[in-house]
Amino acid sequence: MAIRSFIPHSTPITFLFLLLSTCPLSVFPFNITHLLSPFPDLSDFTSLLSSTAVAADLADRSSLTLLVVPNSHLRSAVRPSSATLADVLRYHVLLEYLFWSDLRRLPYNGRLVTTLFQTTGRATSNSGSVNITFDADSGDVTVHSETSNATILSLIETIPYNVSIFSLSSLLVPYNLDLMASETRPTLGLNITKALIDGHNFNVAASMLTASGVVTEFESDEGGAGITLFVPTDEGFADLPSSVRFQSLPADKKAMVLRFHVLHSYYPLGSLESIVNPVQPTLATEQNGAGSFTLNISRVNGSVGIDTGIVQASITQTVFDQNPVAIFGVSKVLLPREYFGRNPIEAKKPSDGGGAVAQPPGIALPPGDSPAANGRPSHLSSPPGLEMRSEAGKAIRVLRALLGLWCIGLCCLLL
Repeated sequence: MAIRSFIPHSTPITFLFLLLSTCPLSVFPFNITHLLSPFPDLSDFTSLLSSTAVAADLADRSSLTLLVVPNSHLRSAVRPSSATLADVLRYHVLLEYLFWSDLRRLPYNGRLVTTLFQTTGRATSNSGSVNITFDADSGDVTVHSETSNATILSLIETIPYNVSIFSLSSLLVPYNLDLMASETRPTLGLNITKALIDGHNFNVAASMLTASGVVTEFESDEGGAGITLFVPTDEGFADLPSSVRFQSLPADKKAMVLRFHVLHSYYPLGSLESIVNPVQPTLATEQNGAGSFTLNISRVNGSVGIDTGIVQASITQTVFDQNPVAIFGVSKVLLPREYFGRNPIEAKKPSDGGGAVAQPPGIALPPGDSPAANGRPSHLSSPPGLEMRSEAGKAIRVLRALLGLWCIGLCCLLL
């Protein structure tokens, strides 16, 4: 005998409402400086994030807690040198989402939380982590490092369950990081072009770096947080498809492609092999906006793989590695998807004759070329500064629409 179950008429409508109202909304990539822009008392810290690669580091992270220091507290603190500033800021980024309720449930002896500084490979042992404690008597939440402590003052912003921003009473300093010593550290003085020529098999790259002038820009960063260069071999340039031609690019875009091959931090090979955050901003990211011109770096088949979204390359050799500069040979030219759309146009062969050094082929831009991150983020009703620029956000919205249609259809069948 068939058993008929009774489903109240209101059930499908209630189910539909719950699905549409509770379906999570993706919030990444997001612009952290835009989230902070409504708070003038945080302007100094926001400016420091923007002037380094740290703001771009955060764009593609789906879960984090940012500890910011208000102007009044930051201006009374010892400012890190330009060489250590980025790592100090990374030390204020916790790699998990924490809300007030999470902080108030901490055990008496606290909990160790990993920071973004730990992912750089420059943190010794657990020095890239902080210990967070909650004092039930005073209600204070304190963040401890081995060299400094600070109290959480207030919750600035939260986007469940992706981003929390808390204000902090003072700047945190990682263990064994001398804020001022590196200010007087002599630069390495490396001639990048010469290092490539001496490494052999990098003549095309050396020629391009010299012709574009960006090599001087790279060498000037040696005294800062350091740089990591991924340099295509001569074979990598020779293997470019005939439809991809560098000579068709204007000089400024050729330079941007070269910047796309450089990370604004020093990463030895071991750090790249164990990198925690695979999505890494490049020097091109800093000039085009968070979330654009990024490289996806991961360990693949025993070596370090680099994925641009349209090209998969691997590190073939270490050309040079001495802090603060690392230069690695890569198997292919790293083509940014922002410049190379679908069906690239075949460019005409340049009429000028070749020189002593073989010239790489040119790259033609697809029609309507524009970096993906050119659009300004827009405020949503809640929370402010939320950016819906990512494909992940679009996919979530489509999924919600499909769920809504499915529930409406179910409702019609059951009513």
